[in-house]
Amino acid sequence: MRALGAAVGLFAIAAALAGARSGSGQILLLAGAAALCGVAAFLSARISTFLKIFAAIFAVETIVFGLAVVANQLGYWPAIYKDYTLPDTLPITVALFCVIVYAVSHFRVVRQMTAIADRYFDQQEKGAARIWPFGVFSARERSIAIAMIVALVLINQAQVAINVRLSFFNRDWFDAIQSKNAPEFWRQLLWVFTPWAFVYIISAVIEFVMQSMLVIRWRRWLTDFYVRHWLGEHAHYRMSLASAAADNPDQRIAEDVNKFIDGGTDGYGVYSYSILLISTLSSLVSFAIVLWNLSGNYAIPGTTIVIPGFLFWVALIYSAVGTIVTHFIGRSLVGLYFERQRVEADFRFSLARLREYSEQIALLNGESAEQATLGQRFSAVIGNYLALVSRRKKLLGFTATYGQISPIIPYVFAAPFYFADKIKLGVMTQTASAFGRVEGALNFFVSYYTSLANFKSVLDRLTSFDAAIARAHEAADAGPRLASGDAKGVTFTDVKVALPNGRVVVTARDLVLRAGEATLISGPSGSGKSTLLRAASGIWPYGAGQIAIPAGAHVMTLPQRPYLPNGPLRAAVAYPAAQNAYSDAAIKAALEAARLPELVARLDEEDAWSQRLSGGEQQRLAIARALLAKPDWLLLDEATAALDEKLETEIYGAIAENLPNTTIVSIGHRSTLNALHKRRLVLQRDGEGVSAPAEAG
Repeated sequence: MRALGAAVGLFAIAAALAGARSGSGQILLLAGAAALCGVAAFLSARISTFLKIFAAIFAVETIVFGLAVVANQLGYWPAIYKDYTLPDTLPITVALFCVIVYAVSHFRVVRQMTAIADRYFDQQEKGAARIWPFGVFSARERSIAIAMIVALVLINQAQVAINVRLSFFNRDWFDAIQSKNAPEFWRQLLWVFTPWAFVYIISAVIEFVMQSMLVIRWRRWLTDFYVRHWLGEHAHYRMSLASAAADNPDQRIAEDVNKFIDGGTDGYGVYSYSILLISTLSSLVSFAIVLWNLSGNYAIPGTTIVIPGFLFWVALIYSAVGTIVTHFIGRSLVGLYFERQRVEADFRFSLARLREYSEQIALLNGESAEQATLGQRFSAVIGNYLALVSRRKKLLGFTATYGQISPIIPYVFAAPFYFADKIKLGVMTQTASAFGRVEGALNFFVSYYTSLANFKSVLDRLTSFDAAIARAHEAADAGPRLASGDAKGVTFTDVKVALPNGRVVVTARDLVLRAGEATLISGPSGSGKSTLLRAASGIWPYGAGQIAIPAGAHVMTLPQRPYLPNGPLRAAVAYPAAQNAYSDAAIKAALEAARLPELVARLDEEDAWSQRLSGGEQQRLAIARALLAKPDWLLLDEATAALDEKLETEIYGAIAENLPNTTIVSIGHRSTLNALHKRRLVLQRDGEGVSAPAEAG
């Protein structure tokens, strides 16, 4: 960007010299605008990558369009192309756009937006793309995305230029109608409107396809980014423990990412608003010039006072008033939309939980309680909906009134001149069209306030989700620290295990779980047995001290209630490995050893296994996983509590037979477990309620 800024600066100097020599005020004005653009482009080296794309486009256009205008002003423009000269204000306009991009980069809300967007445009991963009719090519994903953004901006600017040209067609066509000039009527229709209309249609189709491809590529990458960081280093687990965790992370990844990029059915996203703003600004400048020139002879109603560009000032004041009133009425919508996404997600989550625990609820006859809970959740949805209706009703009442009045205003001012035969019908319709374009551009926030409020709520949700993930990753080194130890065993040194509120529940100052020695940990309920095992697994972020694990050791923990993914049974058995990680023979042997021979024939059957299998079957399936994974250390957190004593003894025997080199550490309460372990530790509480392991007598 610094080199580009310097290039624009050199052009500004050259334009200033040319303007001074020729005495052209227009060239001198262009030189001043280019100088500002050069400074903005140079400073843009420090702004968001996403915004740099737009700043670079406008900086390059300042040079290209500026050279064309200077050549025309100095008489170097080819005479054969005299009908295709660029408007003198075009390079000034794009130069100011570059300055605007740099200025808005300092707004807080824009920084929040680009902090998320830049992840995609800063990454260095490889991607593949295809431009019809050519073949597939590979390049950095960010390079493909930037090229698509540039192409889309240029297409959009071309469409604005076509609309300006068609406004002049509209003027000449209506003049031909008024004059009953049939040859000119047909010439304008066939040789002006038709080709430009087809060009516009083709560009719209290309824009749609390219935009769709950009959006899905962007969403795919950003969704993968959030999934990686949410799951990475057990961040999802730490977020669930934190009292200020971001609610409904599934919705934030599945819905908010899509809404951030594309807006979905509820409005516009970051890409849409970026292109829409460029289109709006381009239309504003282009049609403002047309409106200024057309309204130079219009007087203030009831007077003979003529103000240059009178209708432009009318549109500006009218739009400013509309924007202020709209914001005053609708400013609470951002908070309401934020709340809407939360209560909707809470209601969906309650329904999903009911389906997941349908058997437990049915056994307890808990349907009435669940219905009451769902009623409360849905009442929150209704309350938020009614609040939105109330606020949007007032906003709609104002914007509808505003929209009905807007089309009439230019005709009110132009009609006296038309009836006095000072202007033709075509000029009046072009004036009204230009006024509508300018007023519509100035009314951007009036027209899109509701969707902007929705987008801001999405942005806030993703920003807070980012913050929650960042806090979870920062906590990766919190709590008892895992370190590499020797092969003798797992060593606890000055370990304190605390709850999320900071209260210490377990201390282990000098504890060694010896390799090859099956150990049983027992103690009163709530004494911290499971929490101590979570600390040894490296996922508990509260506490202090050091836990040394033998270097290179594979530690596997089986909780009391195992997780079973939906899908083929073989995937549930192999989890967390891929479903094809083990041979059918190995899976069958593991299931038979875990006393689940009836499942051997169902490996390719897909089902919701957490609902289909009993608690005991689920625990035995988890044991089959361990038999396949062959860990060095197997931590069993009441992982056989749902089994009867005889079957539990058989399972421990199967583990000992199939995993002779695995050290088992169990948590359990049954006295029958004592005979299955060489060593027994009991967590004993002191007077302050803090537990510590002691050798059982």
